[in-house]
Amino acid sequence: MTLRTVEMALATPGVDAAGYPTRVPLGVAPENGGYREDLGAEHMLVNIGPQHPATHGVLRLVLELEGETVKRCIPHIGYLHSGFEKLGEYRQYNQIIPLTDRTDYLSPMANNVAFALAVEQLMGLELTERCKVLRVIACEMSRIISHLVWLGTTGIDLGAFTPFLWSFYEREKIYNLQEAWTGARLTTSLTRVGGMMADVPEGFEAELRSFCAGFRKTLDEVDTMFTRNAIWCGRTQGVGVISAADAINYSLSGPMLRASGVDYDVRKDRPYLGYETYSFDVPIGEHGDIYDRYRVRLEEMYQSTRILEQALERLARLEGAPINVDDPRVILPPKSRAMSDMEAMIFHFKQVMEGVPAPPGEAYMGIENPKGELGYYFVADGTAKPVRWRIRPPSFINLACLPKLCVGALLSDVIAINASVDIVMGEIDR
Repeated sequence: MTLRTVEMALATPGVDAAGYPTRVPLGVAPENGGYREDLGAEHMLVNIGPQHPATHGVLRLVLELEGETVKRCIPHIGYLHSGFEKLGEYRQYNQIIPLTDRTDYLSPMANNVAFALAVEQLMGLELTERCKVLRVIACEMSRIISHLVWLGTTGIDLGAFTPFLWSFYEREKIYNLQEAWTGARLTTSLTRVGGMMADVPEGFEAELRSFCAGFRKTLDEVDTMFTRNAIWCGRTQGVGVISAADAINYSLSGPMLRASGVDYDVRKDRPYLGYETYSFDVPIGEHGDIYDRYRVRLEEMYQSTRILEQALERLARLEGAPINVDDPRVILPPKSRAMSDMEAMIFHFKQVMEGVPAPPGEAYMGIENPKGELGYYFVADGTAKPVRWRIRPPSFINLACLPKLCVGALLSDVIAINASVDIVMGEIDR
């Protein structure tokens, strides 16, 4: 390289004598070789994800760091391109249920229940008592398995492996129950408009009682491992704090909202499925940090166990009661009747080929899902397919506060903060 070439290279901002990029001084505008006027020499851009276990899905976080301190956090979504809401507008109502399994695939049965309740509100259907109890059982089982996934994976994110084994061991027991009930472990498609796809099989109630009896011991062990653990407390207390006012402004729901001290639970404030008749407490946090979110979710699993035990008692009293509405225009007749009775065959044919029409109108139904309020909104025009279907997914709403939680935290705290939000990308990129 000649002396003249060296002089030209040194005169070019961002390039050294050998032609390699140099550190950009503070205040250099993009047209002069900088990234941004306020992105100085001591700042760095770091990508976490979208393929990274700590992002809990195909989420990309672009972090602007000053040393190890986060100055800015930009979540990037949209990698899945699922299009669930648009797909639903071309399907009959019962045909949409498998799509709801795949939004929050960690609590599919609760998604099925929320969808069916929204359509039933649109159609003005009144459920049977046994159906209501079965749906409460489905929702609370979903809450437990979802929180167990959160507990185990967050423990791994912060360096604790044993609680992960405890959590997934207990979760497997509920998956066995789900498989016995629906034939599937993950994508259950449990509900039907006006009822259920099937009643619980023989032995289900005894197995669920056995699970409830032993589950509290596992929760007690997790409590012993985490709640007063110096490392856990140091990584979670005072980290990722959001105030009650900010949580409300961000429209947060579920444990994210209640950990900030806001007493709001859809099961209590807008009851459905007879939840107002069950005895359970709603755990409320105080500081709005990661630690309080952990305590809220841990206590919610204790409370879900209480609800399941009460539901099992009611189920025993309703032995042999119907699970579906008595309307052949809505519920498929038994196959034995459809193959031997002309009228039943006609109803079967019309439902399969034409679907169940809903009267013109609109309806919204929200339930307390494990991650927050899951809402389904429908616009109907009198046909068997919705004109519009929109989902209010708690993960998508809760994720909006992530930049606020991360600014000022350390890089290692971002992993813990993101885990504490408890997102699933299926209902974000819906």
